[in-house]
Amino acid sequence: MNLSWLDDFLTLAASGNFSRAADERHMTQPAFSRRIRALEEWLGVDLFDRSSQPARLTETGQWFRSVAQNLLAEVARVPCEARAIAETNSATLRFAATHALSFTFMPHWLRGLESRTTIGPIQLVSDVYQRCEALLLQRQVQFVLCHAHERAQGPLHSGGYPSLCVGSDELIPVSAVDENGQPIHRLTGGSKSAPIQMLGYSEESGLGRILRAVHGVALDRLPMRNVFTAHLASVLRTMVLDGRGVAWLPATLVGEDITSGRLAVATSGDLGIDLEVRLYRDKTTLGSAGEKFWEAVSSGT
Repeated sequence: MNLSWLDDFLTLAASGNFSRAADERHMTQPAFSRRIRALEEWLGVDLFDRSSQPARLTETGQWFRSVAQNLLAEVARVPCEARAIAETNSATLRFAATHALSFTFMPHWLRGLESRTTIGPIQLVSDVYQRCEALLLQRQVQFVLCHAHERAQGPLHSGGYPSLCVGSDELIPVSAVDENGQPIHRLTGGSKSAPIQMLGYSEESGLGRILRAVHGVALDRLPMRNVFTAHLASVLRTMVLDGRGVAWLPATLVGEDITSGRLAVATSGDLGIDLEVRLYRDKTTLGSAGEKFWEAVSSGT
């Protein structure tokens, strides 16, 4: 039996219409009908009464609907259970971390942990925040390292995933400087005829989500023009250094630029956003290596 026949069967059972079900399964009606017939021949029974339109489930078909649903649910659980068994004896830690933290925070954070515990091999996926969230929700990684703010809580928080605050950061508006070391672009002084040049985050960005949650209303009131959008803070940093406008960037990423005078804070007001660096973990057992790592992090926070 082909497992995809079960999806075919459940699709047809929902409507009783062969043509509609074939469209939903992205195949021609004759091909779809042959697959339903092949399932019935494998079972040795008729699952549908074709004497009326729409087709109706036979008594056996009604019984088989719950069987098919249970079988597909069992199959869907197999990859997660296989990974869980593999993780029990695996020394490899599987992480997802946002790009900014992968480059700035994570290396010295791990070095600090290694001073008091042994850490095995690490497999890291560096990606945008939404993708990191999805990887943990799908149990493809054990841990997610990301920026967090209480006013911009995402699916991991609402889903009850255990987490620890492992560091701090700040999101600050910065600009390139002129020959006198003053910011070229500022968050004040813009007008409709000369709007503030803003470099913004795309919807996939976790930092962008935090910025919109905390300062979105205030920023909407400013006379500004969004001249560039990206989902990576590192890309926005490059554009800021090129003098393209103002961007809100994490201090861990631009601290050295500010200290060296390449960049300056683009406002005289206190508009920085305090951030947590938060480590989320899978809700299920992580295996011996993962649990040992989590215990080491917990003891140091």
